Amino acid sequence: MTDATTQTPAALLRRVRLELAREPGHPDGSRNIGYEFIAPVSDDGRILEDAFHKLKERCRVRRFNEGEPDEVGHVVRKRGGAWAFHYDIHGDPTHDDTGFKINSHRFVPGEYVSIREPDGQLKTYRVITVLELD
Repeated sequence: MTDATTQTPAALLRRVRLELAREPGHPDGSRNIGYEFIAPVSDDGRILEDAFHKLKERCRVRRFNEGEPDEVGHVVRKRGGAWAFHYDIHGDPTHDDTGFKINSHRFVPGEYVSIREPDGQLKTYRVITVLELD
């Protein structure tokens, strides 16, 4: 295990893959709908806010949805403390996908995370992988 207090912030960056969990219309979930994002994540799976502030330009997101072009943007911290994905590179810059209680969620394989999408729907995603960046 690594100790977040002795590592440089960049060494804490992880690539996290989320895939749609089962829901009506997708009884087995979907490997083709989800998110991949980069953020500093602790060994227990929590986003490290102090490291995030030092690395926010490197904290990117890619939203993928079968049959649609990918949306690319940044991981952001909104007023009030919510984590969100802001599509300022490729995609609609006027909307964010906001995590629901992300501060209490852990990004470890097998866990579930809820994200409120621009249409207002709250969807559940399963954490598939959390990988160190090379």
